[in-house]
Amino acid sequence: MSSSSAAFAALLSLLAGSAAAAPKVIAVDIDGMVHPVTTEIVSSALERAQRQGASLVLLRLNTPGGLMDAMRETIEKMVASPVPVITYVAPSGGRSASAGFFLLEAGDVAVMAPGTNTGAAHPVAMGAEMDAVMKQKVENDAAAYLRSICSKRGRNSTLAESAVRESKSFTEKEALDQHLIDLVAPNEEELLRALDGREITRFNGARQTLHTAGATIEVYEKNLRQRIISAIADPNIALVLLVLGALGIYAEFSSPGLIAPGVLGVIAVLLGLSALSVLPINWLGAALLITAVTLFVLEAKFTSHGILGLGGAIAMVLGAVMLVNGPIPEMRIHWGTAIGLALPFSAITVLLLSLAVRARRNKVATGGEGMIGQIGAAVTELSPEGKVFVHGEYWDAVAPGPVVSGARVRVVGIDKLKLTVEPVPDQSGG
Repeated sequence: MSSSSAAFAALLSLLAGSAAAAPKVIAVDIDGMVHPVTTEIVSSALERAQRQGASLVLLRLNTPGGLMDAMRETIEKMVASPVPVITYVAPSGGRSASAGFFLLEAGDVAVMAPGTNTGAAHPVAMGAEMDAVMKQKVENDAAAYLRSICSKRGRNSTLAESAVRESKSFTEKEALDQHLIDLVAPNEEELLRALDGREITRFNGARQTLHTAGATIEVYEKNLRQRIISAIADPNIALVLLVLGALGIYAEFSSPGLIAPGVLGVIAVLLGLSALSVLPINWLGAALLITAVTLFVLEAKFTSHGILGLGGAIAMVLGAVMLVNGPIPEMRIHWGTAIGLALPFSAITVLLLSLAVRARRNKVATGGEGMIGQIGAAVTELSPEGKVFVHGEYWDAVAPGPVVSGARVRVVGIDKLKLTVEPVPDQSGG
């Protein structure tokens, strides 16, 4: 019995040892634009891989590109990682363009799935057009940076440089044949099988053999903040949140006590500002949006026959389009979004402001102030005090002079519950 128990315990120990020895791969997705949150996500995944003793990190790329600064910071994290990083453009039909090409080349092993493409990494000016000298400086800097990465990884740095200077793009076959990547793999299982036993040279020159046989893949899950910011980092969504939030806040100020529009408006504005905080802002665009709101207010206060409102709408459209200096179309506010938001927002804002201004200009018709100027009749003789009937009610009243019973009187003042009245001259002509 004891020998059976010992054998059973040995078997359990062996199974536990096998499970513990099974390599782990941490997979993290860059699916969309490259921005500061991308750096945070990749950094967190690398830290988890190191903490859990993972064999490697699989960086799955499907991106049109993004911000150069965020891309550089992400690469710094990748090359400093003690855990090897495999960059993999997937799924089929995906791409890793512009800043994504730099990320692909920075991997310890660069891999693409069939039917993907990469390249087109020429730096794009944000905002105003760069002059020739500045354009050359930016281009040379990007080209040198990519050459440095490729030479460290033992890849075709000359061809990679053409993606920067000539905006060349490559299919997975072209990239493999011309030694821009190391492998083409249709899926992750094939990729891990091909990597098992492969010797790689790390960025610091150290050589390391990969062991991926039977590896389990654990997908890095973004935390709540990362999920929210990633979802709203599209500048078009950020603009929608800002506009809806502004309308909600205005509705709350116009009708205090509704509560819901104000709360939802504040949340929407804060989310919109959070999204814009990770994007490059053009302050000329922000100034145009402020000008638009100012023109809407003036349109409500002054008679301009719509000229101020039209100017506000134009300023809002231009300001929205110019608000974000995105280096790629996916990081810019589209004309359709700008016009689709600006026109309804302009109409609603001018209408609400006009109603508010007119309400303030109208004569008060309720309360004490609403009684001033009302016409009534003396119920009793006023000498100088008596009773009057005004606005469907009987009031105590006082007059500066005698007023006979039945005479018409006008309210000229009110003190608590006593009216001050004066006689209305008879204009019958009789």
